[in-house]
Amino acid sequence: MQRRNFLKIAGMATMSAITSGPALGQPESPDKPNIIVFISDQRRFGLSKGHGYPADTSPTLDALETAGLSFENNYCTAPLCVPSRISMLTGRWPVAHRVRMNLQARDAFFTEDMYQVAKKHGYRTGLAGKNHTYLKEGDLDYWRPYSHDSGPIDASSHPESAAFEEWLKGLHYNVAEEPSPFPLETQLTYRITTDAIRFIEDSSSQPFLLQISVPEPHDPEQVPTPYWNMFPPESVSARCAGPEALSSMGPRARWEYNLQQDNFPDTEKQWRRYVSNYLGALRMIDDQVKRLTEFLDQKQLTRKTLVVFTADHGDYLMDYSLGRKGVGLYEDLTHTPQIWWGYNVKHTSAGKSAFTSMADLMPTLCEAMGAEIPAGVQGRSLWPLLQGQDYPAQEFRSITSSAGVGGLYYEEEDHIPTSISHDKDRPGSWDELNKVTQSGNQKMVRMGEWKLVYDMMGYGAMYHLKQDPCELHNLFGNQKYKDIQATLMAELAMWDIRLEDTLPTGPQNGKYQTKWPRAHNWYSPYHRGEAPPNPFIP
Repeated sequence: MQRRNFLKIAGMATMSAITSGPALGQPESPDKPNIIVFISDQRRFGLSKGHGYPADTSPTLDALETAGLSFENNYCTAPLCVPSRISMLTGRWPVAHRVRMNLQARDAFFTEDMYQVAKKHGYRTGLAGKNHTYLKEGDLDYWRPYSHDSGPIDASSHPESAAFEEWLKGLHYNVAEEPSPFPLETQLTYRITTDAIRFIEDSSSQPFLLQISVPEPHDPEQVPTPYWNMFPPESVSARCAGPEALSSMGPRARWEYNLQQDNFPDTEKQWRRYVSNYLGALRMIDDQVKRLTEFLDQKQLTRKTLVVFTADHGDYLMDYSLGRKGVGLYEDLTHTPQIWWGYNVKHTSAGKSAFTSMADLMPTLCEAMGAEIPAGVQGRSLWPLLQGQDYPAQEFRSITSSAGVGGLYYEEEDHIPTSISHDKDRPGSWDELNKVTQSGNQKMVRMGEWKLVYDMMGYGAMYHLKQDPCELHNLFGNQKYKDIQATLMAELAMWDIRLEDTLPTGPQNGKYQTKWPRAHNWYSPYHRGEAPPNPFIP
């Protein structure tokens, strides 16, 4: 069997189709909305005025939240690019799709991804921006791939685009200490949005599924005028903690800090510049979202198009003196935005309480298209919630995420030099994702005001996030909170068991046939007895 798209068994049991209501003003294709997935790289949750942050980084997205629906307890399946993005495409957690690091995208294991489902239902498919998955040219109808420092350049590109890319490469993924000397039109986010608009213009009346994937605010943290110093370094908010917190964060976090400082010593010294540039990049992205929405309005496509804005993972943003990502399952890295607007989306209170995941996008889009949810999908459809329908609160009472490639942790006694993770051909460059930071396995569960992290050694951490949002006070093992800990451990065990892969399904005949949760891929309607955990015997 092939790992990708491996299951082609006739008559396979799949989810029943749940079609959406009639599209507003779209007589040519009433049940097939256009779909845009706008994904920002390494963008953590909450950095806008709409969420209480002092800097006005995202006025357009804040306004779209008030008209649409923002899931405020949304988490990536893993806090690094490739596993998270494959979860978005397939609706499966890394433990099931089998990609747990950025170098093994081709190992992805699933039946059908969201693009394959869309093609079967008459959609034109496209990617404008960063890929960083198993997708390749020829898989989609439109293919404009970008990396973090380059993208397609043609006759329509700004004449300084190539020079900008050379300047960008020269940053070696580190924070810029001066504004980009090139105009906004050379920036990758601007060019990607231009490509997206061209794709939409060329789609005519055919429904489309388009991924707009911007590399920002991922490192290198850089912006041009007017975004440089739009949020001056001296004005940025204080950090949760600085380097003093590293003493309680474990040896791998300290090793990552040493890696960062050994290769680019100015990182900690320039922490305010790092944050300033990052916030400027958020505003630059927001202005491109505005540009896109104005185009959709102009073409009378807004009410015909379902849009979701999300991120693959977050960024430490110099909390604990760490930049980028790397060790652990901290809120900085796992808590991400998921904002919906457009076709049939109603603004309700569901986004305040429901815990959601990157894996929930795929089944949601399937139901929006009127398609069956493929076998092996683990995410839960949010389509009823987006339409303002009733939903079982128990289904969305918690969520889980994971990190690590397995084996044992590398520890101080292993004497791993930080030089293993820098490129000798690019002075000052360093990669925070490596055998040290990604060693071992950790899993977390978020539920209510609480968070629990547990690993393969039996080490645990528990935080009351309402009182300790920076996760500085570990309450795991504290007898005062033993009942809460027991509840969270049971919840994590439930998620761990539920995410055991159902693929391959086997023959799916009368003797062996999987019973799938038919409605929206929800488990809670089948629950018996009291709220879990309970002593019911199936």
